[in-house]
Amino acid sequence: MPPVGLLARIEAKPEHAEEVAELLLAALPMAVEEVDTRTWFAFRESETVFGIFDTFDDAQGREYHLQGRIAAALMEAAPRLLAAPPDIRYIDVLAAALP
Repeated sequence: MPPVGLLARIEAKPEHAEEVAELLLAALPMAVEEVDTRTWFAFRESETVFGIFDTFDDAQGREYHLQGRIAAALMEAAPRLLAAPPDIRYIDVLAAALP
């Protein structure tokens, strides 16, 4: 079971919500390529609120992910697409049910 993760809340400007959705969909192949990323989920809470939940074997893998292509793409697009900076939270996984 991966012991650490990230939970990110992303709020899009209303006029850019679909662009944010497309950005997250386009990030999936990048997440798959990351050897340290064990699970990666992009989701939508509402019309303008999105999120990412991902897990890693250790803190080093989590930090590698935060320096990677997905984070860079999100931070580059943030000023134009997002209503506020992403709210990124470090979490410890207590339990998981995985296939």
